[in-house]
Amino acid sequence: MGKFTVTHEINCNAETFWQIFFDKAFNEQLFLRELGFPEFTVVSQTDNSTSIIRKVAGQPKMNVPGPVAKLLGDGFRFTEDGTFDKASKTWRFKMTPSTMADKLRQEGTMRIEPVGDNKVRRIAELVIEAKIFGLGGLIESSTEKQLREGWDRSAVFMNRYIQQGKAS
Repeated sequence: MGKFTVTHEINCNAETFWQIFFDKAFNEQLFLRELGFPEFTVVSQTDNSTSIIRKVAGQPKMNVPGPVAKLLGDGFRFTEDGTFDKASKTWRFKMTPSTMADKLRQEGTMRIEPVGDNKVRRIAELVIEAKIFGLGGLIESSTEKQLREGWDRSAVFMNRYIQQGKAS
């Protein structure tokens, strides 16, 4: 099982950060254009007094070693269920893969902390587990590599999106 943390500085205040994070148009641009997902959609999003609950579905752009790609298949997809707790200001999410859901686990939390008047630090703590004899370690390491790259690219994209004034 792999556990790791990624941190990035985002050039906005906390309110703007969460507004962008939950914006459907932003997410579609991020995943479909910037990250090159063949498919991505916000399935549902509900906002109540204590939380925001969101479900997304997608087909990631796969850049994994041959044995992993063969195991997961050409049509690999996922759904992600997440809940933002308004009191703790923490996003918790769990990904369910279309293939081997009983053997693959990916979940995590994300929070932000202010680091200036108009800057926050995004902190994502992620867990990856692949219970597959002989390939588990390779799946975990290649998934971690892809996730790190995706989170890095998302931070650059979010900062560019903010700088271009697309966040209102």
